[in-house]
Amino acid sequence: MTKDVIALTRRMPDPATVLAGLLAGGPDMLGRLTGEGAVVQLCDETGRPLVSVEAPLLVQVAGEAERLLGAAPPPVPFWWTEARATTGVPDAERLAGTFAARLADLAGGSAWPPDTAGSLEVVPTEGVTVAPEPAAAQPAVDVLTDKVAVVIQDRPVVAMTAWLADAFRAAAEAGLGLQVVSPPGTFMSPAVRDSLGGWPSRWVVQDERDGYYDGLTGAVLRWQDGMFAPLAPTHPAQSAAPAPPVAGAFREVARTGERQLAITYRAVHPADERLVLGGGLEAVWRELTGEPPAGWGTAEPANLPWSPRRLTDVARARAPRPTWCVVVGHPDRPGLATVRVRRTTAGIEEEITLALGYGAGEEPPVDAVPRAAEALATRHRLQSMLVQIRRARRDLAVPLRRPRRTPGVRPRGRGGAGRAG
Repeated sequence: MTKDVIALTRRMPDPATVLAGLLAGGPDMLGRLTGEGAVVQLCDETGRPLVSVEAPLLVQVAGEAERLLGAAPPPVPFWWTEARATTGVPDAERLAGTFAARLADLAGGSAWPPDTAGSLEVVPTEGVTVAPEPAAAQPAVDVLTDKVAVVIQDRPVVAMTAWLADAFRAAAEAGLGLQVVSPPGTFMSPAVRDSLGGWPSRWVVQDERDGYYDGLTGAVLRWQDGMFAPLAPTHPAQSAAPAPPVAGAFREVARTGERQLAITYRAVHPADERLVLGGGLEAVWRELTGEPPAGWGTAEPANLPWSPRRLTDVARARAPRPTWCVVVGHPDRPGLATVRVRRTTAGIEEEITLALGYGAGEEPPVDAVPRAAEALATRHRLQSMLVQIRRARRDLAVPLRRPRRTPGVRPRGRGGAGRAG
C-alpha cells in the first residue's frame, strides 16, 4: 500500500531545495534521477521503495488543486510536487511527509494532506539506498500479478496523474488489467473512469459492510485468482446463477438536482501538415459556455493554458503513437474533456468526451447543442456525435454509486450528428 503527499509551492523547488527535502532521512540518504529524469526513488538495502518523488510540475490553470485535492494552493502559477510513500515500510510515510513539509517551508506554500508531517526533523532510516532502475520503473503499482496491476489511491479524487497514466500504459503493454483500489468517500475523475476500459480493469472500493465492491457497478468483489473479481459459481450447475450481489453502500443514492451535459463525438481529418487539433472542441465549448477551455495537459492536474496549437505539436511529436490529454474549464463552470488522437488509415482521428456540470438551479444549454453540432459538421469533419443529459454531480467527480440518466436530447446538426441515448 502507498500514501501520496503533495507540496504546493509558490517557487520552483530547485535541486538544492529537493536535496534538502530528501535529506529528511538523514545525511547518508542521497538520490539520483531515474525514469528519464522524472523520478527520484529512495529504497532500503533490500530494494524496497520507501519514497518516490515526481519532478515538480508548473500548474498554470486555476482550480486544479481545489478540484483534485480540495486544497487552497498559492496563486496561479504554482508548483505541484508529488511524493509517494510505501506505507508498508516503517517510517516511509513520515519520511514523505517531512519531505513535503520541507519543500513547502523552503519554497513557500503548503503540503497536502493537511495532516502531513509538520516536523522538519530528520526521520531516522537505516540502510537507505537509491532504487535500482527496475524498482523505479513503476512507482505507482502496488501489487502485480499475471492478470492485473493494482494501484492503491488514498486521495479525495483518483486522478489521471502522470504516475497513474504510466501504470495504465505499462499494464496495457503487458496485456494486464489495471485495478484502482480506494477507500470509501473517494471520488474518481472522469479522465480515469473513461480510461478503465473493460474486464479485468475496475475501480475497487473498500467497504466496512461488504469488504470490497466495484465503484462503477456496485458488484461485491473478492480477491481471487490474482485479482479482484465477483464471486464465481463454485459448481457447473451454478453457471446460470444470478448476478453478483450489489453492495449496500452503492444503493444509497441522494438526489441533489445536479446534472451534466455530456457530449461524445468523433472526427476524422486528412493527414495534413496544416492540421490544428482541438478546434472542434473549442468551438463546442464556446457554444455551450461562451468561452474557450481554461487549460489542458497530458495528465492531471491539467497544467497548461488552453492552446490547440501546442496540443497539436505534442500529438505530432508522438506520432505514430496515439496521444491522450485532458482539457478543463474555468472553476465557475466545471467542464472536463478527454481527447484521444490517433493515426488511422482514414487519417487523423479525434475522439472527444466532454462533460459540463450544472447545479440544481441551473439549466444546461440544450438550445446551443444544435449550433455546436453544426459547427462540428461543417468545419471540423464530424463523423458521429452522442449527447446526453444525466443526473450527476456539478463538479464532475464520479461518486461511488450508480449514476441515473434522464432522457437525452436529439441535436439537429448536420453531417452525422447523432442522438442521445
